[in-house]
Amino acid sequence: MSSDVVIRAASLAKGFESYRKPSDRLKRSVLSLLSGLAPVPALRESLRRRAQACARMFWALKDVDFEITRGETVGIIGRNGSGKSTLLQIICGTLAPTNGAVETRGRIAALLELGSGFDAEYSGRENIYINGQLHGLTREQIDSRVDDIIAFADIGHFIDQPVKTYSSGMFVRLAFAVIAHVDADILVIDEALAVGDAFFTQKCMRFLRRFQQTGTVLFVSHDSSAIRSLCDRVIWLDRGVMRESGSAKTVCMSYFEAFYRKRGDDGVPRVESDTKKFDASVISNEPRADQRSRFPHNALEVLPPLPSIDLDPHELPAQRDAMLIESATLTNTKGSAVTWVTGGERVSLRIRIRRTGSDTPHVAFFVKDRLGQPLFGDDSVFALRQTGSSSPNVSHIVAEFRFDMPVLPPGDYAFTVLVTAPSDSGTRVLDCVHDAIIVKSESARVATGLVGVPMNRIELFVRETA
Repeated sequence: MSSDVVIRAASLAKGFESYRKPSDRLKRSVLSLLSGLAPVPALRESLRRRAQACARMFWALKDVDFEITRGETVGIIGRNGSGKSTLLQIICGTLAPTNGAVETRGRIAALLELGSGFDAEYSGRENIYINGQLHGLTREQIDSRVDDIIAFADIGHFIDQPVKTYSSGMFVRLAFAVIAHVDADILVIDEALAVGDAFFTQKCMRFLRRFQQTGTVLFVSHDSSAIRSLCDRVIWLDRGVMRESGSAKTVCMSYFEAFYRKRGDDGVPRVESDTKKFDASVISNEPRADQRSRFPHNALEVLPPLPSIDLDPHELPAQRDAMLIESATLTNTKGSAVTWVTGGERVSLRIRIRRTGSDTPHVAFFVKDRLGQPLFGDDSVFALRQTGSSSPNVSHIVAEFRFDMPVLPPGDYAFTVLVTAPSDSGTRVLDCVHDAIIVKSESARVATGLVGVPMNRIELFVRETA
């Protein structure tokens, strides 16, 4: 196997025996025993065939071939029963293939079935040692990491309670905390993050983004947005057969097209064009008068490029070196805290920071969805250039961003706030608070895409032509 290939499946197949009635299982066991004792080869072969005829073989996987290289993030999609979990179990070594083989290179950490690898009678702390040893760590290595694992899981006093008292969310927290600290080369995740709360999901996504820079990820999910956001490549399994492998966007489109075709195109709208009968056009909305006065017709030509903070939201530090940010609040026009939105609300984000030097730092924020994708944000660089630096005697600075909330799909959204300063190498992060504010969107008005845009006016003109 090439040094760049970390997972290779060759003619992989997995079959499970099933029986029409319970007596067939007993009959198969007896015939198999007799075939092993038969002295005559012809009789032995006859008994073996009769034993095989008692069972029916269900093939969960059939002739699956693929290679995954180091550093790739590969998604696996398919309907329930398509063989996704079976494939992951074979890759992790918890299930043996019927035919073919799988080769892996490096340590594998897996988050498969909820609670797998845990003993329900032991406490969470004891299960850290059990699960860590299953992943190849020595007791000394676990001793050095147990505090970090407990802090990552963040389940409080339940860490010393029996695992059988845990909720599904606590199971996932502890299991993910363990696999995040075993120095794995390959991470395998099977739909486990769906039960986590908003804060923990954001923490997991930050870990995954960092892990993707050096490790290989296998990710199974029914959430196409998660697949497209995280994965470089996607494998589509259908009834145990690999239907397609390619880019996330292409394979996901093929998968959903096949799904709707199978349903008989029920509920799938189609647009048919017939220029002989109709000529249709959509009239775009005109800006309001105040917008026209602020943004002239040739605004794109006359406005200078705006300065901004050049940072990748996925590469922000996970730990706080300096506690400069003291508070962050999101309020409406009445001054009340905003915890849920429907879109279009006028809000104010106030970030209070402690000043440590003579220069006024830059303040910025990002809003991320549950997958950690940055949706929008802004910074104070342009405002600072307009107003200039504050007095050196000022001990605190408050940055306020006023904006209208976009229309977001239903779900939880996290605000990350940060303080930066310019440096010779670009931008230096002085302090960063992940998930400083969590808001829930209850909107049902998003038609297409990640965010919705409030429509002031839509008109459709249809004119018959000769």
